[in-house]
Amino acid sequence: MTRRGAEAAVLRRPRTLERRRIAFPEVGGDDGILRIEACGLCGTDHEQYTGHLAAPFGFVPGHEVVGVVEQAGAGALARWGVGLGARVAVEVFMSCRECPACVSGAYRRCERHGLADMYGFIDVEKPPGLWGGYATHLYLAPDALLLPVPGSLDSVVATLFNPLGAGLRWAVELPGTRAGDVVAVLGPGVRGLACSAAAKSAGAGFVMVTGAGARDAARLAVAPAFGADLVVDVTEDDPVRALRSVTGGLADVVVDVTAKAPSAPGQALALVEPAGVVVLAGTRGGIAADGVGRPGFDPDLIVYKEVRVLGALGVDAPSYRAALALLASGTYPFAGLPRAAAGFAGIEALLRTMAGETRDDPPVHAVFRPGA
Repeated sequence: MTRRGAEAAVLRRPRTLERRRIAFPEVGGDDGILRIEACGLCGTDHEQYTGHLAAPFGFVPGHEVVGVVEQAGAGALARWGVGLGARVAVEVFMSCRECPACVSGAYRRCERHGLADMYGFIDVEKPPGLWGGYATHLYLAPDALLLPVPGSLDSVVATLFNPLGAGLRWAVELPGTRAGDVVAVLGPGVRGLACSAAAKSAGAGFVMVTGAGARDAARLAVAPAFGADLVVDVTEDDPVRALRSVTGGLADVVVDVTAKAPSAPGQALALVEPAGVVVLAGTRGGIAADGVGRPGFDPDLIVYKEVRVLGALGVDAPSYRAALALLASGTYPFAGLPRAAAGFAGIEALLRTMAGETRDDPPVHAVFRPGA
Protein backbone atom coordinates (compact mmCIF):
# COMPACT_ATOMS: atom_id res chain seq x y z
CA MET A 1 0.00 0.00 0.00
CA THR A 2 1.72 3.17 -1.17
CA ARG A 3 1.91 5.94 1.39
CA ARG A 4 1.15 8.41 -1.39
CA GLY A 5 -2.47 7.68 -0.68
CA ALA A 6 -5.40 6.28 -2.59
CA GLU A 7 -6.62 7.41 -5.98
CA ALA A 8 -10.31 8.26 -6.12
CA ALA A 9 -12.92 9.79 -8.43
CA VAL A 10 -14.82 12.56 -6.64
CA LEU A 11 -18.19 13.74 -7.95
CA ARG A 12 -17.86 17.44 -7.24
CA ARG A 13 -21.04 18.38 -9.07
CA PRO A 14 -23.27 16.64 -11.61
CA ARG A 15 -21.26 15.34 -14.58
CA THR A 16 -17.95 16.33 -13.00
CA LEU A 17 -15.81 13.43 -11.77
CA GLU A 18 -12.40 14.62 -10.64
CA ARG A 19 -9.51 12.24 -10.00
CA ARG A 20 -7.92 13.00 -6.68
CA ARG A 21 -5.27 11.57 -4.39
CA ILE A 22 -6.58 11.07 -0.85
CA ALA A 23 -4.22 10.37 2.03
CA PHE A 24 -4.55 7.12 3.93
CA PRO A 25 -5.68 7.48 7.54
CA GLU A 26 -3.79 6.07 10.46
CA VAL A 27 -5.45 2.76 11.22
CA GLY A 28 -6.18 1.93 14.84
CA GLY A 29 -7.48 -1.13 16.57
CA ASP A 30 -11.08 -0.77 15.41
CA ASP A 31 -10.91 0.25 11.75
CA GLY A 32 -9.16 -0.71 8.54
CA ILE A 33 -8.48 -0.16 4.85
CA LEU A 34 -9.81 -2.22 1.95
CA ARG A 35 -8.03 -2.53 -1.40
CA ILE A 36 -10.88 -2.32 -3.89
CA GLU A 37 -10.97 -4.93 -6.62
CA ALA A 38 -14.37 -4.12 -8.14
CA CYS A 39 -17.43 -1.99 -7.54
CA GLY A 40 -20.76 -2.74 -9.22
CA LEU A 41 -22.80 0.12 -10.67
CA CYS A 42 -26.55 0.53 -10.47
CA GLY A 43 -29.22 3.09 -11.26
CA THR A 44 -28.24 5.15 -8.24
CA ASP A 45 -24.80 5.69 -9.74
CA HIS A 46 -25.93 7.24 -12.99
CA GLU A 47 -28.64 9.25 -11.20
CA GLN A 48 -25.94 10.69 -8.95
CA TYR A 49 -23.74 11.43 -11.95
CA THR A 50 -26.46 13.22 -13.94
CA GLY A 51 -27.77 15.14 -10.93
CA HIS A 52 -31.14 13.41 -10.61
CA LEU A 53 -29.92 12.33 -7.18
CA ALA A 54 -27.86 15.34 -6.15
CA ALA A 55 -25.94 16.13 -2.98
CA PRO A 56 -24.77 19.50 -1.59
CA PHE A 57 -21.25 18.11 -1.22
CA GLY A 58 -18.60 16.29 -3.20
CA PHE A 59 -18.31 12.54 -2.64
CA VAL A 60 -16.74 9.36 -3.95
CA PRO A 61 -19.60 7.32 -5.50
CA GLY A 62 -19.87 3.55 -5.53
CA HIS A 63 -21.58 1.28 -3.00
CA GLU A 64 -21.37 -2.30 -4.34
CA VAL A 65 -17.80 -2.85 -3.21
CA VAL A 66 -15.69 -6.00 -3.15
CA GLY A 67 -12.05 -6.05 -2.20
CA VAL A 68 -9.29 -7.34 0.05
CA VAL A 69 -8.74 -6.31 3.67
CA GLU A 70 -5.30 -4.77 3.39
CA GLN A 71 -4.91 -3.24 6.82
CA ALA A 72 -7.00 -3.47 10.00
CA GLY A 73 -6.73 -3.50 13.76
CA ALA A 74 -7.08 -6.65 15.82
CA GLY A 75 -10.38 -5.50 17.32
CA ALA A 76 -11.84 -4.78 13.90
CA LEU A 77 -10.81 -8.15 12.48
CA ALA A 78 -12.36 -9.95 15.43
CA ARG A 79 -15.59 -7.99 15.10
CA TRP A 80 -15.80 -8.62 11.34
CA GLY A 81 -14.77 -12.26 11.67
CA VAL A 82 -12.15 -12.04 8.93
CA GLY A 83 -8.38 -11.92 8.65
CA LEU A 84 -5.94 -9.73 6.77
CA GLY A 85 -5.98 -10.61 3.08
CA ALA A 86 -9.59 -11.78 3.16
CA ARG A 87 -11.78 -10.95 0.17
CA VAL A 88 -14.97 -9.33 1.43
CA ALA A 89 -18.07 -7.50 0.29
CA VAL A 90 -18.90 -4.24 2.06
CA GLU A 91 -22.49 -3.49 2.98
CA VAL A 92 -23.93 -0.11 2.01
CA PHE A 93 -25.18 0.70 5.49
CA MET A 94 -23.25 0.92 8.75
CA SER A 95 -24.46 -0.26 12.14
CA CYS A 96 -23.78 0.96 15.65
CA ARG A 97 -24.90 -2.52 16.78
CA GLU A 98 -26.52 -0.95 19.86
CA CYS A 99 -29.63 1.09 18.99
CA PRO A 100 -33.06 -0.60 18.85
CA ALA A 101 -33.08 -0.59 15.03
CA CYS A 102 -29.68 -2.28 14.83
CA VAL A 103 -30.52 -4.81 17.54
CA SER A 104 -33.67 -5.75 15.62
CA GLY A 105 -31.69 -6.21 12.39
CA ALA A 106 -33.08 -3.10 10.65
CA TYR A 107 -29.71 -1.34 10.73
CA ARG A 108 -30.53 0.70 7.62
CA ARG A 109 -32.41 2.83 10.17
CA CYS A 110 -29.51 2.97 12.62
CA GLU A 111 -29.85 5.96 14.95
CA ARG A 112 -26.16 6.81 14.60
CA HIS A 113 -25.87 6.35 10.83
CA GLY A 114 -29.06 5.57 8.90
CA LEU A 115 -29.29 7.05 5.41
CA ALA A 116 -26.78 9.78 6.26
CA ASP A 117 -23.82 7.40 6.33
CA MET A 118 -24.20 5.18 3.30
CA TYR A 119 -21.02 4.12 1.51
CA GLY A 120 -20.94 5.87 -1.85
CA PHE A 121 -22.82 8.98 -0.64
CA ILE A 122 -20.73 10.57 2.14
CA ASP A 123 -19.08 13.99 2.03
CA VAL A 124 -15.50 13.57 0.85
CA GLU A 125 -14.48 16.24 3.35
CA LYS A 126 -15.52 13.97 6.23
CA PRO A 127 -12.24 12.35 7.29
CA PRO A 128 -10.68 10.27 5.93
CA GLY A 129 -12.59 10.86 2.65
CA LEU A 130 -12.36 7.30 1.31
CA TRP A 131 -16.08 6.56 1.53
CA GLY A 132 -16.90 5.21 -1.93
CA GLY A 133 -16.09 2.51 -4.44
CA TYR A 134 -14.72 4.64 -7.29
CA ALA A 135 -11.28 4.43 -5.77
CA THR A 136 -8.33 2.16 -5.24
CA HIS A 137 -9.06 1.89 -1.52
CA LEU A 138 -11.99 2.22 0.89
CA TYR A 139 -11.93 3.19 4.53
CA LEU A 140 -13.44 0.51 6.75
CA ALA A 141 -15.03 2.42 9.61
CA PRO A 142 -15.51 0.75 13.00
CA ASP A 143 -19.25 0.42 12.26
CA ALA A 144 -18.76 -1.02 8.76
CA LEU A 145 -20.29 -4.40 7.99
CA LEU A 146 -18.29 -6.96 6.00
CA LEU A 147 -19.29 -10.25 4.37
CA PRO A 148 -16.71 -12.92 3.48
CA VAL A 149 -16.75 -13.76 -0.23
CA PRO A 150 -16.60 -17.47 -1.20
CA GLY A 151 -13.25 -18.36 -2.68
CA SER A 152 -14.83 -19.63 -5.90
CA LEU A 153 -16.15 -16.18 -6.80
CA ASP A 154 -14.05 -13.61 -8.59
CA SER A 155 -14.44 -10.01 -7.52
CA VAL A 156 -16.53 -8.86 -10.51
CA VAL A 157 -19.18 -11.56 -10.10
CA ALA A 158 -19.11 -11.07 -6.33
CA THR A 159 -20.28 -7.44 -6.73
CA LEU A 160 -23.66 -8.95 -7.61
CA PHE A 161 -24.09 -9.71 -3.90
CA ASN A 162 -25.92 -6.39 -3.71
CA PRO A 163 -28.55 -6.73 -6.46
CA LEU A 164 -29.05 -10.45 -5.81
CA GLY A 165 -29.42 -9.77 -2.10
CA ALA A 166 -32.05 -7.21 -3.03
CA GLY A 167 -33.82 -9.79 -5.18
CA LEU A 168 -33.93 -12.27 -2.32
CA ARG A 169 -35.30 -9.73 0.14
CA TRP A 170 -37.70 -7.91 -2.17
CA ALA A 171 -39.07 -10.85 -4.15
CA VAL A 172 -39.07 -13.53 -1.45
CA GLU A 173 -38.62 -12.38 2.14
CA LEU A 174 -40.80 -9.24 2.21
CA PRO A 175 -43.79 -10.58 0.26
CA GLY A 176 -43.53 -14.07 1.76
CA THR A 177 -43.36 -15.78 -1.63
CA ARG A 178 -44.39 -19.43 -1.38
CA ALA A 179 -43.93 -22.50 -3.52
CA GLY A 180 -46.24 -22.38 -6.51
CA ASP A 181 -46.83 -18.61 -6.42
CA VAL A 182 -47.11 -16.58 -9.60
CA VAL A 183 -44.65 -13.69 -9.47
CA ALA A 184 -44.47 -10.69 -11.81
CA VAL A 185 -41.26 -8.64 -11.89
CA LEU A 186 -41.48 -5.20 -13.45
CA GLY A 187 -38.11 -4.11 -14.81
CA PRO A 188 -35.51 -6.41 -16.44
CA GLY A 189 -32.36 -4.74 -15.15
CA VAL A 190 -29.88 -6.62 -13.00
CA ARG A 191 -32.16 -6.28 -9.97
CA GLY A 192 -35.14 -7.49 -11.96
CA LEU A 193 -33.19 -10.53 -13.13
CA ALA A 194 -32.09 -11.07 -9.54
CA CYS A 195 -35.73 -10.93 -8.37
CA SER A 196 -36.67 -13.49 -11.01
CA ALA A 197 -33.91 -15.87 -9.96
CA ALA A 198 -34.70 -15.37 -6.28
CA ALA A 199 -38.41 -16.08 -6.77
CA LYS A 200 -37.71 -19.21 -8.81
CA SER A 201 -35.21 -20.41 -6.21
CA ALA A 202 -37.93 -19.99 -3.57
CA GLY A 203 -40.21 -22.30 -5.55
CA ALA A 204 -42.35 -19.82 -7.48
CA GLY A 205 -44.49 -21.71 -9.94
CA PHE A 206 -44.41 -19.04 -12.64
CA VAL A 207 -42.37 -15.86 -13.14
CA MET A 208 -43.05 -13.07 -15.61
CA VAL A 209 -40.55 -10.28 -16.28
CA THR A 210 -41.53 -7.08 -18.08
CA GLY A 211 -39.50 -4.43 -19.87
CA ALA A 212 -40.13 -1.47 -22.11
CA GLY A 213 -38.75 -0.89 -25.59
CA ALA A 214 -35.52 -1.48 -27.42
CA ARG A 215 -33.25 -0.59 -24.50
CA ASP A 216 -34.67 -3.50 -22.53
CA ALA A 217 -34.59 -6.03 -25.38
CA ALA A 218 -31.23 -7.57 -24.49
CA ARG A 219 -32.23 -7.84 -20.85
CA LEU A 220 -35.52 -9.52 -21.63
CA ALA A 221 -33.65 -11.91 -23.92
CA VAL A 222 -31.55 -13.26 -21.03
CA ALA A 223 -34.37 -13.29 -18.45
CA PRO A 224 -35.39 -16.94 -19.14
CA ALA A 225 -31.95 -18.06 -18.00
CA PHE A 226 -32.72 -16.41 -14.67
CA GLY A 227 -36.01 -18.16 -14.07
CA ALA A 228 -38.46 -16.15 -16.19
CA ASP A 229 -41.22 -18.24 -17.77
CA LEU A 230 -42.62 -15.29 -19.70
CA VAL A 231 -41.13 -11.99 -20.85
CA VAL A 232 -43.26 -9.07 -21.99
CA ASP A 233 -42.35 -5.80 -23.68
CA VAL A 234 -45.07 -3.52 -22.33
CA THR A 235 -44.69 -1.16 -25.29
CA GLU A 236 -45.95 -3.98 -27.51
CA ASP A 237 -48.18 -6.17 -25.33
CA ASP A 238 -50.54 -5.72 -22.39
CA PRO A 239 -48.85 -7.52 -19.46
CA VAL A 240 -52.18 -8.31 -17.78
CA ARG A 241 -53.54 -9.96 -20.90
CA ALA A 242 -50.25 -11.77 -21.50
CA LEU A 243 -50.14 -13.18 -17.98
CA ARG A 244 -53.80 -14.24 -18.04
CA SER A 245 -53.34 -15.97 -21.38
CA VAL A 246 -50.66 -18.26 -19.95
CA THR A 247 -51.62 -18.74 -16.30
CA GLY A 248 -55.36 -18.11 -16.42
CA GLY A 249 -55.04 -15.54 -13.65
CA LEU A 250 -52.97 -12.77 -12.13
CA ALA A 251 -49.89 -12.63 -9.90
CA ASP A 252 -49.75 -13.48 -6.21
CA VAL A 253 -46.71 -11.22 -5.90
CA VAL A 254 -45.68 -8.23 -8.01
CA VAL A 255 -42.25 -6.66 -7.54
CA ASP A 256 -41.64 -3.26 -9.15
CA VAL A 257 -37.93 -2.53 -9.56
CA THR A 258 -38.29 0.00 -12.38
CA ALA A 259 -36.77 3.46 -12.24
CA LYS A 260 -38.47 6.62 -13.50
CA ALA A 261 -41.27 4.52 -15.01
CA PRO A 262 -44.47 6.42 -14.13
CA SER A 263 -46.84 3.75 -15.41
CA ALA A 264 -45.28 0.86 -13.46
CA PRO A 265 -47.20 1.31 -10.15
CA GLY A 266 -50.48 1.24 -12.07
CA GLN A 267 -49.39 -1.90 -13.90
CA ALA A 268 -48.44 -3.49 -10.58
CA LEU A 269 -51.93 -2.97 -9.15
CA ALA A 270 -53.53 -4.25 -12.34
CA LEU A 271 -51.36 -7.38 -12.32
CA VAL A 272 -51.84 -8.45 -8.71
CA GLU A 273 -54.48 -10.92 -7.56
CA PRO A 274 -56.97 -9.91 -4.84
CA ALA A 275 -55.27 -10.25 -1.44
CA GLY A 276 -51.91 -10.30 -3.23
CA VAL A 277 -48.74 -8.37 -2.45
CA VAL A 278 -47.10 -5.52 -4.35
CA VAL A 279 -43.51 -4.63 -3.43
CA LEU A 280 -42.37 -1.20 -4.58
CA ALA A 281 -38.60 -1.01 -4.74
CA GLY A 282 -38.25 1.23 -7.80
CA THR A 283 -38.31 5.01 -7.48
CA ARG A 284 -39.99 7.61 -9.69
CA GLY A 285 -37.80 10.61 -8.93
CA GLY A 286 -40.34 12.46 -6.79
CA ILE A 287 -44.09 13.05 -6.85
CA ALA A 288 -45.13 13.69 -10.44
CA ALA A 289 -41.57 14.82 -11.20
CA ASP A 290 -41.97 13.33 -14.66
CA GLY A 291 -44.72 15.83 -15.40
CA VAL A 292 -47.30 13.21 -16.34
CA GLY A 293 -48.39 11.94 -12.94
CA ARG A 294 -48.98 8.22 -12.55
CA PRO A 295 -50.91 6.97 -15.59
CA GLY A 296 -53.09 3.97 -14.83
CA PHE A 297 -52.58 4.23 -11.08
CA ASP A 298 -55.91 3.68 -9.33
CA PRO A 299 -55.49 3.64 -5.53
CA ASP A 300 -59.02 2.28 -5.19
CA LEU A 301 -57.67 -1.04 -6.46
CA ILE A 302 -55.68 -1.32 -3.24
CA VAL A 303 -58.99 -1.20 -1.38
CA TYR A 304 -61.12 -3.30 -3.70
CA LYS A 305 -58.48 -6.02 -4.07
CA GLU A 306 -57.33 -5.78 -0.43
CA VAL A 307 -53.76 -5.60 -1.68
CA ARG A 308 -50.78 -5.28 0.61
CA VAL A 309 -48.37 -2.66 -0.75
CA LEU A 310 -44.88 -2.78 0.75
CA GLY A 311 -42.03 -0.35 0.29
CA ALA A 312 -38.54 -1.85 0.10
CA LEU A 313 -35.36 0.03 0.98
CA GLY A 314 -32.06 -1.75 1.16
CA VAL A 315 -31.05 -5.26 2.06
CA ASP A 316 -29.86 -7.04 5.20
CA ALA A 317 -27.04 -9.39 6.08
CA PRO A 318 -29.00 -12.66 5.82
CA SER A 319 -30.06 -11.80 2.26
CA TYR A 320 -26.52 -10.79 1.32
CA ARG A 321 -25.10 -14.04 2.69
CA ALA A 322 -27.72 -16.04 0.82
CA ALA A 323 -26.92 -14.08 -2.34
CA LEU A 324 -23.20 -14.87 -2.12
CA ALA A 325 -24.02 -18.55 -1.61
CA LEU A 326 -26.39 -18.57 -4.59
CA LEU A 327 -23.77 -16.84 -6.76
CA ALA A 328 -21.16 -19.40 -5.72
CA SER A 329 -23.54 -22.27 -6.51
CA GLY A 330 -23.62 -21.35 -10.20
CA THR A 331 -27.33 -22.18 -10.36
CA TYR A 332 -27.93 -19.14 -12.54
CA PRO A 333 -25.47 -17.75 -15.13
CA PHE A 334 -24.63 -14.51 -13.34
CA ALA A 335 -20.99 -14.92 -14.34
CA GLY A 336 -22.01 -14.78 -18.00
CA LEU A 337 -24.17 -11.66 -17.81
CA PRO A 338 -23.52 -9.13 -20.59
CA ARG A 339 -21.33 -6.63 -18.76
CA ALA A 340 -19.00 -3.70 -19.21
CA ALA A 341 -16.10 -2.78 -16.97
CA ALA A 342 -14.38 0.59 -16.79
CA GLY A 343 -11.55 2.15 -14.85
CA PHE A 344 -10.96 5.77 -13.95
CA ALA A 345 -10.60 6.81 -17.58
CA GLY A 346 -13.81 5.21 -18.79
CA ILE A 347 -16.22 5.51 -15.89
CA GLU A 348 -17.94 8.70 -17.09
CA ALA A 349 -18.66 7.26 -20.54
CA LEU A 350 -20.09 4.13 -18.93
CA LEU A 351 -22.32 6.20 -16.63
CA ARG A 352 -23.62 8.21 -19.61
CA THR A 353 -24.46 4.98 -21.41
CA MET A 354 -26.29 3.68 -18.35
CA ALA A 355 -28.23 6.95 -18.23
CA GLY A 356 -29.33 6.50 -21.86
CA GLU A 357 -27.33 9.43 -23.16
CA THR A 358 -25.35 7.55 -25.79
CA ARG A 359 -26.29 5.37 -28.75
CA ASP A 360 -24.87 2.30 -27.05
CA ASP A 361 -27.18 -0.14 -25.33
CA PRO A 362 -26.59 -0.18 -21.56
CA PRO A 363 -24.91 -3.31 -20.22
CA VAL A 364 -26.93 -5.59 -17.97
CA HIS A 365 -24.10 -5.47 -15.44
CA ALA A 366 -21.70 -2.53 -15.19
CA VAL A 367 -18.58 -2.57 -13.02
CA PHE A 368 -15.86 -0.15 -11.98
CA ARG A 369 -12.41 -1.71 -11.65
CA PRO A 370 -9.57 0.54 -10.48
CA GLY A 371 -7.05 -1.18 -12.77
CA ALA A 372 -9.25 -1.43 -15.86
